[in-house]
Order: sequence, then C-alpha cells, then structure tokens
Amino acid sequence: MYLPPHDPHVDDPMRFKPLFRIHLMERKCATVECMYGHKGPHNGHIQIVKKDEFSTKCNQTDHHRMSGGRQEEFRTWLREEWGRTLEDIFHEHMQELILMKFIYTSQYDNCLTYRRIYLPPSSPDDLIRPGLFKGTYGSHGLEIVMLSFHGKKAKGTKITGDPNIPAGQQTVEIDLAHPLQLPDIENLRDFSELSRIVLEVQEQVRREEQEREQRPEEEEHSQPAASQPAASPLGGEGAEGEETAAGAEGTTQDKAPASQPFVLPMGVISRNEDYPRTCRICFYGTGLIAGHGFTSPERTPGVFVLFDDDRFGFIWLELKSFSLYSRIKVSFQNAQAPSREAFEEMLKNIQSLAT
Repeated sequence: MYLPPHDPHVDDPMRFKPLFRIHLMERKCATVECMYGHKGPHNGHIQIVKKDEFSTKCNQTDHHRMSGGRQEEFRTWLREEWGRTLEDIFHEHMQELILMKFIYTSQYDNCLTYRRIYLPPSSPDDLIRPGLFKGTYGSHGLEIVMLSFHGKKAKGTKITGDPNIPAGQQTVEIDLAHPLQLPDIENLRDFSELSRIVLEVQEQVRREEQEREQRPEEEEHSQPAASQPAASPLGGEGAEGEETAAGAEGTTQDKAPASQPFVLPMGVISRNEDYPRTCRICFYGTGLIAGHGFTSPERTPGVFVLFDDDRFGFIWLELKSFSLYSRIKVSFQNAQAPSREAFEEMLKNIQSLAT
C-alpha cells in the first residue's frame, strides 16, 4: 500500500507498507501471508474474483489486535498514519474526522477487494502531464487525486476518499476554456475581489450552457438551405464557436507571462503555508463538497492555480479553503490504459462504486 506523506507535507515522498505476500512453493503451490498488524506475518488467503479484480482475507485477525485494546490501536494508527499524537490535535472537529476514518478503515481487518486502475492517457495538448497527485484536504489530511484531461475539461478524481467525499468521485473539474486573469498582488489579497472575478465567470459559463441547451430547439425550427452551412449565431459549439473559443484560449495562454506573483487572499485557510508564490496560469473550476456520508453533494465555484509541471492548487471559494497538490513520482509499471475508451470506462466504474 502506498500511503501519502504526513499532513501537510505534500512534497515529501509516498510511504510504502506491505499488506500481504505470496510464497511460491514447489509443485505450483503457494502460501499467502497477511502482513497487517504488528505481530508479524500470519495466515491469509487470496481469491481471484474476475479479470482485473481480486480479494484478500486474513485468517488470523487476532494478530491485528493489541494488548491495550482499541485505544492503543488507535494511538498507534494515529502515529503511523498522521505522524502525531491525539494530544497534538486540538481541533475537536478534526479529532472527530480522524476517529471516523480509523473506525471505517480498521473494521475491514485487511479483508479487501482490489480493482485495477489505469493511469490517465496523455496528449501533447495537455496543460501538464496527467497523473497522480497528493493533495491537502483540510482536517481530512492528505488524499490522492488523479488528474486527467478531456478536451476543454480537466478532472481531478479521488483515488482515496474521506467521510465527506468518497474515492471515485470527481473532486475538482477545471474549465480550460475559461482562464482567469488574477488581479495584481495587492488586490489579490482581497477575497471579495477574487470572489467577484470568479462569480462573473460562473455566470458567463451558466449563460453559455443555457445557449447550448437552446440551440438544438432553434435548429429544429430552422431549415437552412442545402448550399449554406447552418448558422451558429450564438457561438460556442459550432465550428466558428470552437475556433473562437480555442483561439481565445490560445491567445490568453500566449499572452500570459511565464510566471506571475501569487498569494492567497486574506481569510483563505491553507494547511500548507509553504505554497509557491508564483503561478503560470489560472482557470475557473468547480469543486465537489458534501456533508458526512456524501450527503447533499454540490459543485461549488473555485480557482485552479497551475504553479509548475508538478504542482497545482485549488481555491474553494465557498469553503474559503485552499488545497495544494504535488505530483506522485513513484513509477508504476504496466499501469497505462490500453485505450482512452478503457480509461473513460474505468472512471465511470469507480464513480459508480462510490455512489
């Protein structure tokens, strides 16, 4: 199991923790050992469920228990997973979230089902190389997000989840057709100024979506001459609209400086204050928020901030919170999707499992 570094150090390397091992014996036999717990390897079982899916089961879960009971198990887990003690965590809400995560993850006793995931395919037109990133999620700690590109959209899909947003859900969506021009550094410190800019773009996006929805109805009632191309007076999705949008995007990126000063607005909370102070470009985006148990989920506006090839951020406007993401540089063998269609199908499958 690859674990993220201790919160909030997103630039630190991933941590490795073995969960099971297989000993190949003579006569094509094998023994399986569970590595979970602190009493050493013990008897386990692995079953192939179907293609790209298998399950593990521990046959001696008493090896996972500690003499001090659940309290000792929780304190040990807290030191290993979070790099701190319960006394270090003063915030009551954070204590509650951490305890929920411990209860949820420890109940399985290493009896788990594994399904294959693919790394996202890349294209020369991508903003940066897609892949896996470690990200800060407030009191939830560090989580793993997969960044992938889909035409004029980029998606951040949770590979690990939390009590609010489970794994498989699309945590952020970036609208690459709507770059944001940030104010100068002094005005950027004013949260209301940033909020005004983002909400104006949100309204623009909403109008464009309405126009796209109305266009099929207008086309139904119009009968253009066979020799003339169908007009697209509202722009956007027609051939002319696509050129205009692409041209506008290209122009914006061409004109954008190689880097520009960046600072978080006053009042925006960040787990990691060591974020970059310059950025390349920003885009309008939305982030998924929900109550405990993924109740009342909704997409809210935000700002995607590209710092460099390996780091980006997202300002959650409604939460007044900032997430910093850093690329996972572990090399995973044979993890590329056989096709873009296979990757898209995998994204649908992991989202359906989460819901």
